[in-house]
Amino acid sequence: MSLKSERRGIHVDQSDLLCKKGCGYYGNPAWQGFCSKCWREEYHKARQKQIQEDWELAERLQREEEEAFASSQSSQGAQSLTFSKFEEKKTNEKTRKVTTVKKFFSASSRVGSKKAEIQEAKAPSPSINRQTSIETDRVSKEFIEFLKTFHKTGQEIYKQTKLFLEGMHYKRIHPVGRARWLKPVIPALWEAKTSGSRGQEIKTIVANMDLSIEEQSECAQDFYHNVAERMQTRGKVPPERVEKIMDQIEKYIMTRLYKHVFCPETTDDEKKDLAIQKRIRALRWVTPQMLCVPVNEDIPEVSDMVVKAITDIIEMDSKRVPRDKLACITKCSKHIFNAIKITKNEPASADDFLPTLIYIVLKGNPPRLQSNIQYITRFCNPSRLMTGEDGYYFTNLCCAVAFIEKLDAQSLNLSQEDFDRYMSGQTSPRKQEAESWSPDACLGVKQMYKNLDLLSQLNERQERIMNEAKKLEKDLIDWTDGITREVQDIVEKYPLEIKPPNQPLAAIDSENIENDKLPPPLQPQVYAG
Repeated sequence: MSLKSERRGIHVDQSDLLCKKGCGYYGNPAWQGFCSKCWREEYHKARQKQIQEDWELAERLQREEEEAFASSQSSQGAQSLTFSKFEEKKTNEKTRKVTTVKKFFSASSRVGSKKAEIQEAKAPSPSINRQTSIETDRVSKEFIEFLKTFHKTGQEIYKQTKLFLEGMHYKRIHPVGRARWLKPVIPALWEAKTSGSRGQEIKTIVANMDLSIEEQSECAQDFYHNVAERMQTRGKVPPERVEKIMDQIEKYIMTRLYKHVFCPETTDDEKKDLAIQKRIRALRWVTPQMLCVPVNEDIPEVSDMVVKAITDIIEMDSKRVPRDKLACITKCSKHIFNAIKITKNEPASADDFLPTLIYIVLKGNPPRLQSNIQYITRFCNPSRLMTGEDGYYFTNLCCAVAFIEKLDAQSLNLSQEDFDRYMSGQTSPRKQEAESWSPDACLGVKQMYKNLDLLSQLNERQERIMNEAKKLEKDLIDWTDGITREVQDIVEKYPLEIKPPNQPLAAIDSENIENDKLPPPLQPQVYAG
């Protein structure tokens, strides 16, 4: 029996979807159950603690360096060879530290004047000036036309957006992770009163730093937050218009950054994509009944809704803007609600939605699913993920993926034996008897299931033959061993004795000593006839 008699649906309390800090916004597994706002607060607390520790370290190093410099200055008149060696040792140690930093960052050139340095930092790189794609061109024109309606505010927004893109690009032109270990201490070093070669070294380090994908995400989230806050406080822009402007800003910057921040090589996003795809392929046998999905695909309208939902979730990968990817998830979810409503003739509930979404993901197996989820989490406008239907549907999608990754026999109300057989492909629960087919069913589908049933029967027969062959082989081995043991027992019980050969018998015509009184042998005689 494949299914247990007791059915248990997939239930997720709505409180489980909310931020675990209790702020009322939707949480996200990528943020450890926090919403975007609370996660940023926790992240900043941890980062400020790290910066404080690094600041103390920087001050201590600075004091040691100043003390060493003062000591060397006060002893310039001394001619002692021992002290000269000590001073030389300190100087060599300082030089070694600077050389080590240079090896890590290898600055190509230094600019003498501050003006030239600023111009070099703001100068767009050749890759920014490269020929952009048609879509990037179109989005740029739409963004400029959209901002023209805001006059001065639009000009300021465009300026800040361009500066943000140039800054993101400038920090990407060097190999990833060169200065990752030094980034937390940079704010402390930058604010310190440094000058001369030390100050120049710090500027060189900052100029050559590169950001990880998490830090790029933090930069984007900070930019969203600062621009929205500035429009509301300084520009007195209504919240509705702020939301529209933020959508256009996100579309503009993420269209240009997409190829650099979507599934970057420095993360394990691709590895997670392959793992979830392999997992979904292994679960292709899961039926709607196992998940308690309240959808009847025999109804043509419901079947069309299911196909549209699968199309939307697959189409998500073709979009470049996080908001557009979210829109695909929202359209998919609405098709699911409509399919449930048509099947049940009543509005769908949240308990009906999540199992059906899981079924759609299993049936569609969307490409690069984990990469798309991570991309939305990192670079989408946080207000969309915290509230509204987009945030609700996205949170449910994250829950569906987490359920698929941890799905086991108990989750599907199956025995462990049946679950293992289905996972190994030995059998399938999707068999359907010929009598149960509707007259309008596709002939090709009928033939396919008939062939699958025949293959299953052949597989069972082959397994029986192999088992019988192995049993026969074992019996023959046991029989041979038994005969061998019996022969050995008989040989041990009745050992073979080899006696010497007997004397050869005397010939008939030989001399007979013992019976010498016997008459002589008859001689042949000839008779005349």
